[in-house]
Amino acid sequence: MPNDELTRRDFVTMTVAAGLAAAAGSDVTAQQAVEKDVEIKTPDGTCDAAFIHPASGAHPAVIIWPDAFGLRPSMRDMAKRLAAAGYSVLVPNPFYRVAKSPVFEDASKVDFQKERAKITPLMGSIQADGTVERDAPAFVAWLDMQKEVDRNKKIGTQGYCMGGALVVRTAAAVPSRIGAGASFHGGGLVTDRPNSPHLLAPKIKARMYFGIATNDDMQQPDAKTKLREAFDAAKVPAEIEVYSMSQHGWCVPDMPAGANGPIYNKADAERAWAKLMALYKSALV
Repeated sequence: MPNDELTRRDFVTMTVAAGLAAAAGSDVTAQQAVEKDVEIKTPDGTCDAAFIHPASGAHPAVIIWPDAFGLRPSMRDMAKRLAAAGYSVLVPNPFYRVAKSPVFEDASKVDFQKERAKITPLMGSIQADGTVERDAPAFVAWLDMQKEVDRNKKIGTQGYCMGGALVVRTAAAVPSRIGAGASFHGGGLVTDRPNSPHLLAPKIKARMYFGIATNDDMQQPDAKTKLREAFDAAKVPAEIEVYSMSQHGWCVPDMPAGANGPIYNKADAERAWAKLMALYKSALV
């Protein structure tokens, strides 16, 4: 029986409805997806991750950087949706230096304030200087060794909340391979520190997209301007827009509710997904 359990855990094959790809604005027929749990050697240890890809063929690769709740079913579901649209997707556990995934199974059941003492060091373990710069090349090298990845196509990367800044750092760390980066309600993109992600724009060769939550914009109204100025000066194509009807975390289905109710906004999440699909279609060539 243990072998049967291992098979179910590591090689879960499912049929994903064609409507997912259609809703994403993709012209790719929804494909059967294969999900595997994998381990990737990095300079700092062994990163556990999910690798989800179409059942056949070689496809452009995508790296998803999770939010502060880490690699969990909701992030795997995003990867499955991408796989249905024709991408081979890696979702790393960003906290592998200090904990195996999943740290949280369902973020909607987490009280962030009560769990702050647990979450803060987890975030610190990946946000530290040099971490992404060591991880991203290892992830890209691993992807480029997989038969399900088309090495002739650029790699995309997307991130949510804390993952937004990790996307920028990834694009700067492996500019020869990263062709597109998308940040959704990204945190810490513009700071007054010398290691602020927006200052990495000159190192980036990817097309970029930044979807900003309305409350993030209210708290830091100059961030979008500084992002635009940095990427314009570096001559890096970047689209930056504020989602005026959505709060921080709106793209993630299991985001914990806020003081005024649910954070997840399906309409704006679908709009953001369509932007993502358009970005990947144009840039992962």
